[in-house]
Amino acid sequence: MTCAAVLALPAALPSGALAATAAHPRAGAADTSTGARAADALPAAPPGAHPLPAADDTPGHTRSLPLPDAPADRSPGQGPDERALSPREVEPFSLLGVVWDDPDALLEGRVQVRTRSTGTGAWSGWQELETHHDDHGADRSTPEGAAGRGATAPLWVGRSDAVELRLTSGDDHRHQGERTTDRLPEGLRLDLVDPGEAPALEDEPAPRPTRAGAPAATPAALPAPEAEPAVLPELSREETLAGLEAARAVEEPEAGAAGPGTRAQPFVGPRPKIVTRKGWGADEKLREKNFAYTGKVKAAFVHHSATGNNYTCAEAPSVIRGIYRYHTKSSGWRDIGYNFMVDKCGTVYEGRAGGVDKAVLGAHTLGFNSNSTGIAVLGSYSSVKPPKAAVDAVAKLTAWKLGLSGANPKGKVTLTSGGSNLYAKGKKVSLHVISGHRDGYATECPGTRLYGQLGSARSASARLQGR
Repeated sequence: MTCAAVLALPAALPSGALAATAAHPRAGAADTSTGARAADALPAAPPGAHPLPAADDTPGHTRSLPLPDAPADRSPGQGPDERALSPREVEPFSLLGVVWDDPDALLEGRVQVRTRSTGTGAWSGWQELETHHDDHGADRSTPEGAAGRGATAPLWVGRSDAVELRLTSGDDHRHQGERTTDRLPEGLRLDLVDPGEAPALEDEPAPRPTRAGAPAATPAALPAPEAEPAVLPELSREETLAGLEAARAVEEPEAGAAGPGTRAQPFVGPRPKIVTRKGWGADEKLREKNFAYTGKVKAAFVHHSATGNNYTCAEAPSVIRGIYRYHTKSSGWRDIGYNFMVDKCGTVYEGRAGGVDKAVLGAHTLGFNSNSTGIAVLGSYSSVKPPKAAVDAVAKLTAWKLGLSGANPKGKVTLTSGGSNLYAKGKKVSLHVISGHRDGYATECPGTRLYGQLGSARSASARLQGR
């Protein structure tokens, strides 16, 4: 299985023009046709091509273009199953992915897209979607896992207004192992996601007055939803420890009555700055209302989002809103899958709702979502080295998050598998407290280059905890 590759193929087209393609060439081959037609001659998406609502009362939208069905007389062994969408104009979007009906059906093939920028009018080269993405998701035994749909990884393409797609079964040079079918899944569609604008933030509420002698703040406590700030500020280790002590004094008044300094100081790192869901513009109407929690957070699984690296740090909130909408509307999950996200500038973002300091059950590492937290670095890091700022942010986040439950970032932990392609359901597995996705599932995720940085992240995280 692979999770990381988003490749730019050498079939770039002239700016503002579309090369006519009577047949789609095989992956890696340049387009050789010389005919062209003006960009404004592209056909629009046909009416009725939106199985999902074309618009709703939430910021942004998802539009779906069904892919053609396989010929009714097609029989096994006839060769590759091929589908395509001809170039067409669509309403502006920024992220896309291919979705199908059955979450247990694998898309054993190759999906390539190219898009036209609204800013320049130029077509991109062919880009490849990560097709084996079922390992980023809820465990199949959970209601969320059972209710989901099959989907590729989403790809961030920037604001675009035209798209072309080609899909070929079995034509996947990255898939390790013998191909089991030459048929593509049923119900294939291309979902185009407009993440929408983030709602305007209201002025931050003034701090509530405190009684004489009480701490001015309890940093480790989760704010009430209506008072959630856009950003949880960075705290020093001393402030973080003071907040934990104050929170314990509220929960255990008799133990706290003995005064500060009577407890052994926990190994916990300083809380990093965290952009909350409010800060990145999450529309809470997209997710399920209730929260889901797991047991004690014993491990962190590091991922990359496989959405490509063609984003600016200023665009990161839009990328996250796009992933959020794709996970809920396209994949059918209860919320965004990851517990946290980190952009390439090192900014940390809250992911799945329920509280950054709580053991929120995510949908990120098939088989190991229980008793863990999932952190996705935005981008694709199989062949691209992750920025130092992003790796440092992973270390800071894990030092704090794992420290809340007493976990040692340089240690090992035994987790029980919920079922993956590496470990059968119920098997007890020894893993690093900070693991890469590939440690629990046969996948390239979090990309070879990011995976190679995890040793440094473990050491830095432990130092930040005071170990």
